[in-house]
Amino acid sequence: MNQDTYYKLISGKQKGTGAVILNLLLTSASVVYSSIIRLRNFFYDKHIFKEHNTPIPVVSIGNVTVGGTGKTPLVIWLCKQLSQNYNCVILTRGYKAHNSYCAKRNTDEPEMLSKSCPDAKVIVNPNRVVGAAEAIGKFNTKLIIMDDGFQHRRLARDLDIVTIDATRPFGYGKIIPAGLLREPVSSLKRADAVVITRCDTANESELNKLEEKLKAINPKIIVSRSIHAPVHAININKEEINLQQLKDKKVFAFCGIGNPEAFLHTIRNLGCDIAGSKIYNDHHNYINDDLSDICKQAKHSKAEIILTTQKDWTKISVLNTAENNLTLAYIAIEFKFLAGETKLRNLIQDKIAGKISGLV
Repeated sequence: MNQDTYYKLISGKQKGTGAVILNLLLTSASVVYSSIIRLRNFFYDKHIFKEHNTPIPVVSIGNVTVGGTGKTPLVIWLCKQLSQNYNCVILTRGYKAHNSYCAKRNTDEPEMLSKSCPDAKVIVNPNRVVGAAEAIGKFNTKLIIMDDGFQHRRLARDLDIVTIDATRPFGYGKIIPAGLLREPVSSLKRADAVVITRCDTANESELNKLEEKLKAINPKIIVSRSIHAPVHAININKEEINLQQLKDKKVFAFCGIGNPEAFLHTIRNLGCDIAGSKIYNDHHNYINDDLSDICKQAKHSKAEIILTTQKDWTKISVLNTAENNLTLAYIAIEFKFLAGETKLRNLIQDKIAGKISGLV
């Protein structure tokens, strides 16, 4: 089952007897998984399972749903703020990556983090405790930013920031596999802050209701609003394309991310005409045949340019693009706060002030 079909099934858009049966099976599996997660969290909350502390601050950026919530741009924003004055390490699991520290790895998110934060080391290790020890021992880092760390409770953290996508904040209200929740929404009680992402895709009333729900779960939580603002496109020759040049262009779009509709929404907002699109599963490993197929479909749809995301670009850019006579580019985005940035900055400073001083 591909990602698009799965989302239609769990969202209730897929109709029919088969869909009902599948949903019942997924719900049964969800009950079992939810019980395991709740028990695990109980053991950590009661200190039956041990958390490993570090002598340096650990800031975790995570989420409560699977799929793209925009946490990677927030990790990049945070790293840029802190690495101006401090030796930072980004600690990431690295989907489909092997254990290692590296700055050049073709595994979308670590590669994107490495290129976007050249002043910081990126350590790829699903064992966060071992990764943290590596950061301290090999790089003498003064601060660890843990990517996708909310569920990885073995490594103690000084601050938990959770990203929530405004387009589907609570993953259809069910634990995986019946929904997109990685754990119950009540887990947000242990979060210090929430950053609502892609706020430009929701109206003010929807955002207010979301904030009210978050505050009902955790009255002390700090809530910020943000968007992923496109700044320009960059082609295969590393040349910038002004966003105005994309307006009214016939575009073929493709991506392999957790929330493809958000990417298509961005392209439409640029005034582009989406002539065709191809959606792959999240973290898709592209091969040359994929690129050939994309180019054929783009030509068939009479597109003038092919656009993708920066995350997908880390894999596409190493393939053979010589035969493509269409412009191939990715949309570069910038993480921007709409509200709550100052409160979040102050929270970061307050939370780690005991281990590090002079925060920017």
